[in-house]
Amino acid sequence: MTPFLSRMVMMSIAMGLIATLAGCSGSKPRFGNPGGSSAAPVPSGPRFSSHEVEEERKENDKIVPPEEIDKVISGQRDFRTEKNTALTPLEASRLMREISRYMGTPYDYGGVTSDGIDCSGYTMQVYKGSLGTMLPRSSAEQARTGVPVRFEELKFGDLLFFNTTGEPNSHVGIYLGDDLFAHASVSLGVTVSSLESSYYKKRYAGARRIIGQ
Repeated sequence: MTPFLSRMVMMSIAMGLIATLAGCSGSKPRFGNPGGSSAAPVPSGPRFSSHEVEEERKENDKIVPPEEIDKVISGQRDFRTEKNTALTPLEASRLMREISRYMGTPYDYGGVTSDGIDCSGYTMQVYKGSLGTMLPRSSAEQARTGVPVRFEELKFGDLLFFNTTGEPNSHVGIYLGDDLFAHASVSLGVTVSSLESSYYKKRYAGARRIIGQ
């Protein structure tokens, strides 16, 4: 094998490994104002069209205003009606604190830190940092953990899955309550969105309960 072909083979293997490890794709849009006044760059990955990214951003602005996101981050918003009774008050507090800790983190395909994170990296780090629960790395794998939950029975901490790329369970977030969920959005970074948004309503694929199965 020539040196050129060897390099091409190694590059193909590396790209395949990256695709396997990461659950969402895209480039590195910076997180601006949660309300969208600061436009984030459109991801360059072929799985995300500029139209879909802009649709997601506009829907989030309309359904979840910045002041609501601020309430979630600061702990002023209390989701009393959909608490998961399998979580102790201390566990619920730790989970909420970890959810909020990453708010504003920019989206980064394959990222798992507060410098940049993708959707499945976010859910994985939140569960690990708050409850010590280890989730698989990709959203597709996370969709096979826990037990399925019906939409009308969602509780705080449940994982929500969406088809945002034409592939099943290609996006994941964490249910908060009152139809709101936290996730690493391609267009906005880690933020809070609503299941009432037409963008997510038509892409909703199901939910899984990790705690309290």
